[in-house]
Amino acid sequence: MEQFERIRRDARDEGMSIRALADKHRVHRRTVRQALADATPPTRKTPVREAPVLGRYEATIRRWLVEDLDAPRKQRHTARRVWQRLIDEEGASVAESSVRALVARLRTEISPGQSVMVPQTHPPAQEAEVDFGEFTAVIAGVVMKLFMFCLRLSHSGKAVHVAYANQSQESFLDGHVRAFEALGGVPVGMIRYDNLKPAVIRVALGRERFEHPRFIALRSHYGYDSFFCAPGIEGAHEKGGVEGEIGRFRRRHLTPVPHVGSLAALNEALAAADARDDARRIGARAETVGAAAAREMPLLRPLPDERFDVSAALSCRVDAKARVCVRQSYYSVPARFAGRRLEVRLGATTIRILAPGSTGHVVATHTRSLRKGSEDLVLDHYLEVLTRKPGALAGATALASARASGAFTAVHQRFWEAARTGLGDAAGTRSLVGVLLLHRTLPADAVTAGMLASLGIGNFDPDLVAVEARRSMFTHTVPTPVPLPDNAAHERSAPSLAGYDQLLNGATA
Repeated sequence: MEQFERIRRDARDEGMSIRALADKHRVHRRTVRQALADATPPTRKTPVREAPVLGRYEATIRRWLVEDLDAPRKQRHTARRVWQRLIDEEGASVAESSVRALVARLRTEISPGQSVMVPQTHPPAQEAEVDFGEFTAVIAGVVMKLFMFCLRLSHSGKAVHVAYANQSQESFLDGHVRAFEALGGVPVGMIRYDNLKPAVIRVALGRERFEHPRFIALRSHYGYDSFFCAPGIEGAHEKGGVEGEIGRFRRRHLTPVPHVGSLAALNEALAAADARDDARRIGARAETVGAAAAREMPLLRPLPDERFDVSAALSCRVDAKARVCVRQSYYSVPARFAGRRLEVRLGATTIRILAPGSTGHVVATHTRSLRKGSEDLVLDHYLEVLTRKPGALAGATALASARASGAFTAVHQRFWEAARTGLGDAAGTRSLVGVLLLHRTLPADAVTAGMLASLGIGNFDPDLVAVEARRSMFTHTVPTPVPLPDNAAHERSAPSLAGYDQLLNGATA
């Protein structure tokens, strides 16, 4: 370009001939004529080069790529694999870079035309997208594969993430309930899904789906519509916002692998990460996610008055060890229910076990286990049995669980050892069991104070522990006597039983 400019300037200012201009600028006279005819140099022609070595293998490579169209996506040829097969099977001596260039050209010829996406505009509060994504975390020292539920508002990009141990229907429904509560409302239009099993029983023709009744109940409770994407990879772009959000969130907030003490602690960390993401911008948008969400969330449909119950009702038989088996994990119930059938309410993170009959009284509540084959046993459920079988306490699994959780403290252990030393193994253990029964009616601090008082005087009777525990509860509430004035020293005030009434009320509470 600069050379053409100089040639044209010399011809205009100096009046030089074509020959003189060619000599001065050391170019061919044809180039001078081109410069004088047009200020823009002509486009250079790309030479068409033959591939004498690779050319005879082009038909073979094309055949391999055509066969790939019917092969599983993860078992198709890469350019490197094509190069390796040419060397191993055809005896070719070609460079890998040449093979890569040929494979790229052939794929554009063989594959169907690229799908064109139509840009979409999402009005505020109208649409959202839902999906699950996998990730890994270390919970209480154990490496676990977990699943992240994500609901993303299409307009603002505001998203809610919740971690679960599985992709069960309880987790799917619970994720919606938590997300709606975190956002403070429900989209007034529709939520986009792929064909998740918790929502879809079977895919019919087109967009028709046979939906799960529990999913229909959730949708009816919150009053929104659902839209199911096309099956397979072809429908992934129909909810591309949440697909990209899961990958972004995993890279941004779950790398490196998080180490937490419990699933609840992990979800607290995810909620904090969601709050920090309010300050980010999506692409070249002028406002942050938080600013857009502040405009969008007031337009959401208000939450219903009642929370949707996501738990599934199961009927489980209690085994001889006072346990129910729920999804291949064991949970204890009071020993009096052994051999009976109880109703179990299976939630995403909790399990409630109800007494038989019409009362529906909750007899046990457990945190849902994160892995199969585990046992969640509560020591209190076995105390009546341990009164008759005190020798079973030392090796009881429930005792080990109580120690691990901190419910069975060092004071309990001291009391047990002192009671066995003073009363013998069986009688000392029964005394401890009697003290453990006090936890059903008295605060843990009061029972601890009662055990310490009993240790101080060397008496291990559970009734004494109960008296000392109640005394520690009401010592600070007994009114102090008011001194009489000097001129009324000869008068005697009426006796009061207020302190005894407080003890009586505490004993019957």
